[in-house]
Amino acid sequence: MADESAEPTRPARTISFDEVAVVRRCQDGDTAAYGELVIRYQDRIYNVMRRMAGPDDAEELAQEAFLKAFEKIDQFRGGSRFYTWLFRIAMNLAISRRRRGAKVKFLSMNATGDDEQGQSFTDTVTADLSRQRTPAPEANVMARETSQQIEAALDALDEEFRAAIVLRDIEELDYADIAEILDVPVGTVKSRIHRGRNILKDKLAALISK
Repeated sequence: MADESAEPTRPARTISFDEVAVVRRCQDGDTAAYGELVIRYQDRIYNVMRRMAGPDDAEELAQEAFLKAFEKIDQFRGGSRFYTWLFRIAMNLAISRRRRGAKVKFLSMNATGDDEQGQSFTDTVTADLSRQRTPAPEANVMARETSQQIEAALDALDEEFRAAIVLRDIEELDYADIAEILDVPVGTVKSRIHRGRNILKDKLAALISK
């Protein structure tokens, strides 16, 4: 018989990241607190930058985004979450770089290792190909050709569609967050994602139908 006097088991406590408190410390001049924000978001910002502007420019743009955010931290009023504010700064930098005609190459979406989110989009685009079983080395050649065509199709998207696709299908952000980052209405976000996906579908239709 169970001991009714025993204290019930309590769920393990987890330490949450109080973003608001950390930002306030930054605004009060605590530079170490800003380091906490950098550590928390540096990987996501870097990954978005390399998908928007290519691996050659990603690190520079990520660093510039964090520097600009630090310089403007007093302007952050908490109307949105800090990370969406930071993403907006980063996305604006990446879009400006592309529009200036800088050298841009889209990172392969067939990345492996710790880049699991990138793989999900490739899986979605090439779902119909998974039913085919081509013996090696033909299979390896097909995979490389598929990856190259996906990269080319994504790289050909206008910045507004590319940004929406990257944030939704790769970063898996919700529509409200994307709207805050891109500073457009939610309806515009949905429209851009829909149109961007259709453009990709048209460009890849020949590949998928094989």
